[in-house]
Amino acid sequence: MPTPVVMPQMGESIAEGTIVRWIKKVGDTVDRDEPLFEISTDKVDAEIPSPAAGVLTEITAQEGETVAVNAVVATIGEAGAVASSAPSAKNAADAAHAAGPAHAAASTQSQGDGQPAAHGPAAPASTSHPVDADTPTPRTQRAPAAESRARDTSARANGSAASDDPSKDDLRRQKSSPLVRRIARDNNVDISQLHGSGIGGRVTKHDILGYLGEEHEPPTATKPDSSAGPATQRAPVYQPGERVDIKPLSIIRKKIAEHMVFSRRTSAHVHSVFHVNFSTVERIRQQKKSDYERLGAKLTYMAFIAKAVVDALRQHPIVNASLDGDNIVYKKDINLGVAVALETGLIVPVIKNADERNVLGLSRAIADIAERARNKQLKPEEVHGGTFTITNPGQFGSQFGMPIINQPQVAILGVGTIEKRPVVIDDAIAIRPMAYLTLGYDHRLIDGAVGDQFMASIKQQLEQFDPEQV
Repeated sequence: MPTPVVMPQMGESIAEGTIVRWIKKVGDTVDRDEPLFEISTDKVDAEIPSPAAGVLTEITAQEGETVAVNAVVATIGEAGAVASSAPSAKNAADAAHAAGPAHAAASTQSQGDGQPAAHGPAAPASTSHPVDADTPTPRTQRAPAAESRARDTSARANGSAASDDPSKDDLRRQKSSPLVRRIARDNNVDISQLHGSGIGGRVTKHDILGYLGEEHEPPTATKPDSSAGPATQRAPVYQPGERVDIKPLSIIRKKIAEHMVFSRRTSAHVHSVFHVNFSTVERIRQQKKSDYERLGAKLTYMAFIAKAVVDALRQHPIVNASLDGDNIVYKKDINLGVAVALETGLIVPVIKNADERNVLGLSRAIADIAERARNKQLKPEEVHGGTFTITNPGQFGSQFGMPIINQPQVAILGVGTIEKRPVVIDDAIAIRPMAYLTLGYDHRLIDGAVGDQFMASIKQQLEQFDPEQV
């Protein structure tokens, strides 16, 4: 019996995923749990294993296509039962053109080099959810709202109130993720007035951020004042004839961009920088690192920093909280996110219940999630639910940075490079391993005094670290 391969649900709020790469091709033999294809979602990039052993007989969703959860993307059959793969891009486009403009738009959206079209959201892969040929880009989201109001007016003129049929609006709200609904609530946006570009009309984060971006743009109905000079006009990105190489944003790069812009728009960012002496930590590392190596672990500075952060979060629970409208949500669990740099971008896997681990446990956990993040082996639950994040640009030599908060958290710690510097100790100049630690925090919830007290706790523990804790 053929075994269907479906798009998995990588998290409770995930409704779709984008196929980044097929690791196997039609006709290849695959073993059960062998990596079959790679996907990207709002939460994680991951390699999806084969649900059964056999031969990949058919691929129905191509690279770059966005597919609804539980939609069939391929088929695993017995050896010798290879079916023809999904139609080529040209054939699919021809078929879609014959079926109508809506299908033509859906088939051409994902053509090119395998990436979604750069001018708008990726098209759904399945033809059971065709893309409306009139679907606007995020910069024109007002038009559907005006059309909706016009339909409501027409309905009332025909004696039927718009409120008589709320099911479509309710359905849209149900299909929108909790993040989208929170953005809408925080910005007083009625989701029912937005035209969703997601599967089945779902309003995506891209849709609502595009709508909010258009809300804040200056009106363009009036002709710009030429006397103001060229400074008031947007300069072109490149000039005709320039030597440029244009490539579409990768899926993960798009998601990072959306998340960072959303965070800057949401939180009132403030940063505090502390200079920390790592002499005590370095002495303990040298004394204990051979013991750790015998246990199969590497004793790094990051493990000490993580332990100091966890203890400081216990003392200052407001830094481990989140804002939900007018409510403060205090998180009883400390779930520590650790940013990992990948070739394609940045991902933040989470160490759940980090406060229950000692330095050895944190060392092992940090090494494990970093390794699996680089190999795309993280599970969905390992990239969400974080309550505080540590990012370490210092590994590349950065003195310090001003990190952007990882929403919906309210603080993030940036670690600068740890290097020997001249410092004054007991009125004498000495050479010590020093580093700048930067706390980025949301001033809506955390005052400067609280942020500095939190950082002072981290500084004190690192400079007076108890060897018995290692």
